[in-house]
Amino acid sequence: MRVGSVATCHVKPDSRPREAGPNCFCTGTGYPRSMKLLVVGAGAMGRWFAERVATANDAVGFADTDPDAAQAAVDEVGGRVVEPAAEESFDVVCVAVPMPAAADAIEAYAPQAERAICDVTGSMRDPMAAMREHAPDCERLSLHPLFAPERAPGNVAVVTDNGGDVSETVREQLAAGGNDVVETTPEEHDEAMETVQARAHTAVLAFAAAAEDVPDHFQTPISAGLFDLVDQTTGGEGRVYADIQAAFDGAEDVAAAAAEIADADADRFVDFYERLS
Repeated sequence: MRVGSVATCHVKPDSRPREAGPNCFCTGTGYPRSMKLLVVGAGAMGRWFAERVATANDAVGFADTDPDAAQAAVDEVGGRVVEPAAEESFDVVCVAVPMPAAADAIEAYAPQAERAICDVTGSMRDPMAAMREHAPDCERLSLHPLFAPERAPGNVAVVTDNGGDVSETVREQLAAGGNDVVETTPEEHDEAMETVQARAHTAVLAFAAAAEDVPDHFQTPISAGLFDLVDQTTGGEGRVYADIQAAFDGAEDVAAAAAEIADADADRFVDFYERLS
């Protein structure tokens, strides 16, 4: 693997023309062909991407620092295991690693992308900057499914940079799976994540930490809804939530707002409440 080099994306024409099907990737000559896809990171999100985007005619490989995880993905989704150090080219490289590892993974695997590179890491500003630096000639997409894979389909935020046939096919495959593809920018997305992820998770986890067990017959619609959110939030992986808190600001704002409520007298509380009404 040519770590640190810059990827130059090539278009290899097919030897004969064929009718384009709905799931084919088209070359620059207009001739369609199947996709050769590498997913870097064999966790739930990488598997989701492969299942949603690849078709039965496509060749899928999984690369992971944990070979058992790569093999498990192959057993579940199909395809083959690709050794992380392998020198091999792919039509599309999809980086599906934890957010702190995204930039390094993009740098390492960009040279293997012939036509397109994308990420499904959860943030967009830094991964897109890394893709622009290390794969300047490739089509580039940053994707963020705004749901856990087991809750698919749903909204998928998409940034398309230097788009083309591959990017369009990825978006079409996502939409065909019942997802709503939402075009955005890295800046708009990451700013939104400060509220919908960092602040929201902080508020729910703070409530969970402060709440005591209460019999169901005392629950109100608001409290019951909050406890449901606690169950949903704490049913994931702590490291994923930690990465979100590290990537996006917002937790301090929730803490400051809680402190303002706690310190308010009746009049100040009314003012605070009415500002939000």
